[in-house]
Amino acid sequence: MRKISVQIIPNAKTSEIVGKVGNFWKIRISAPAHDGKANTELIHLLASSLGVSKSEISIRKGHGAKTKIIGIPDHVSMDDIE
Repeated sequence: MRKISVQIIPNAKTSEIVGKVGNFWKIRISAPAHDGKANTELIHLLASSLGVSKSEISIRKGHGAKTKIIGIPDHVSMDDIE
């Protein structure tokens, strides 16, 4: 499993992967950062963007933070969705 760093912006108008900013992937999430809704939406967005199942994406660190470490399968690359 490969690890990536993401910085999320909850309560955005739309959920989208903005792009790479420094060492982080900047991602806008339409869900609020409450009761894990933003985390659920983040996993859904990454899974659909990378073409993998939601169970293949995991939040490794930062469940309650805007900066997170995400685990993605080795066979996919975030660079493919830019």
